[in-house]
Amino acid sequence: MMSIDHSVVSSDLLEAVRLRIARSGVEPTAAHVAAAVRAEKAVLGDAEILTVARVLCADLIGAGPLEPLLAEPDVTDVLVNGPKEVWVDDGLGLRRTSVVFPDDDAVRRLAQRLASAAGRRLDDASPHVDARLAGGVRLHAVLAPIAPGGTCISLRLPPRRTFTMPDLVRSGAIPADAADVLAAVVDARLAFLVTGGTGTGKTTLLSALLSLADPSERLLLVEDSAELQPRHPHVVRLESRPANVEGAGGVGLQDLVRQALRMRPDRLVVGEVRGAEAITLLAALNTGHEGGCGTLHANTAADVPPRLEALACAAGLTREALHSQLAAALDVIIHLVRDQLGGRRRIAEICLLNRLPDGLVEAAPALTFTPEGSTIHGLALPALRKRILQRRRSHKVYGWG
Repeated sequence: MMSIDHSVVSSDLLEAVRLRIARSGVEPTAAHVAAAVRAEKAVLGDAEILTVARVLCADLIGAGPLEPLLAEPDVTDVLVNGPKEVWVDDGLGLRRTSVVFPDDDAVRRLAQRLASAAGRRLDDASPHVDARLAGGVRLHAVLAPIAPGGTCISLRLPPRRTFTMPDLVRSGAIPADAADVLAAVVDARLAFLVTGGTGTGKTTLLSALLSLADPSERLLLVEDSAELQPRHPHVVRLESRPANVEGAGGVGLQDLVRQALRMRPDRLVVGEVRGAEAITLLAALNTGHEGGCGTLHANTAADVPPRLEALACAAGLTREALHSQLAAALDVIIHLVRDQLGGRRRIAEICLLNRLPDGLVEAAPALTFTPEGSTIHGLALPALRKRILQRRRSHKVYGWG
């Protein structure tokens, strides 16, 4: 997308056109914006009017000065920290851009318009919002005085493309021997979680892994917003729905997992496990639904059992019951990290979930991948290999171990 020169648009003209369109009640299309500019008798040539119309359309119906950033192919996050700070993450870590807003009122108007487009309320009585926009963009916004430095907007963009396993190997995110292990895990229909911190590439890897599933399988994807994009011929999606302004009509992930179980899934996939749906998912995987998977925020692979324990206990399940479910339901943890230097996203560990004599479950390392590219074989590798060989569906020989 072409970058827009905002210097040709005065704040007075912007406000005058905004008021004219609001009073006329017409849709703020490019043609109506151009007509409003001419009605203001601004002394501008045709080329300048077209530029002004683009700027005003972006401000009135788009993301304003953020539009060019959202159009950049590698950008995954756009972060606004008040009117003078706009940052992006393009896969190489955060960097500050030259984009600025005239004042905090402009940032506030943008946040409120985006929230309204998502059917949510954002004002002094409700000064924060978490919603998803058309196209799967995640929106979070906080107004002053909750944000003392000015209105803050966070936009998380859905993946622009589906990366294949060879793509991830070429990028250095996955070593070649790890790709063979992961393909074997999918082929054997082991249940697994892709874990890591924010922005480590969990959704990207899960999409690539689901693309390896047998074409005859039916994939049921349960998500807050459609981020998973597997290359697979049989995908059914269910998306959660937030409650309306009256607090009614919400449909959560836990409800959707229950519905998905009635839709004859070959693989049940939860895009992000972060609440009571953890219990429902584990229960489902304990009733013959092999090959289920999802993502989970966790600092390390070893933290996954305690993280699930916290989610389950908050939903009313005891610690002992959770670990019993976990031992029978999940097989593998695939943990991702983001290197501090350079921001490279990569796989760090493949762990096998083992039940200890005291009944608790631990994540035992099978393979560990260092930042330098070395592979360390863990004590759980023979058990992982044995489990894969016992349950594999094809006769393909994987070149690992």
